[in-house]
Amino acid sequence: QVQLVESGGDLVQPGGSLRLSCAASGSITSIYVMGWYRQAPGKQRELVASNLRSGAINYVDSVKGRFTISRDNAKNVYLQMNSLKPEDTAVYYCYAKLGPYSNIYWGQGTQVTVSS
Repeated sequence: QVQLVESGGDLVQPGGSLRLSCAASGSITSIYVMGWYRQAPGKQRELVASNLRSGAINYVDSVKGRFTISRDNAKNVYLQMNSLKPEDTAVYYCYAKLGPYSNIYWGQGTQVTVSS
């Protein structure tokens, strides 16, 4: 089992910045991928960014150049969000997979609201 705990969500003005953090714990020897999804009201959950064990990183087009995903070890992942827009408002979920075909583990979600 893997437990994921997120932090860092908040209310911020357009153009502002936030940093989300996610820490994994449990019986983990290696995590294949960690990253972030988000879900806005009335919309489907969307993959925002992912960071594979190999070092490969992917972003959804709408956040490229504004968001940066990083991992400081095998179990922590961060999402630095700059130049935030109202359309970035959503609940952000940390996720992890132990292998390419394994189940997805989810965090509890953290609310990000971008509004003046």
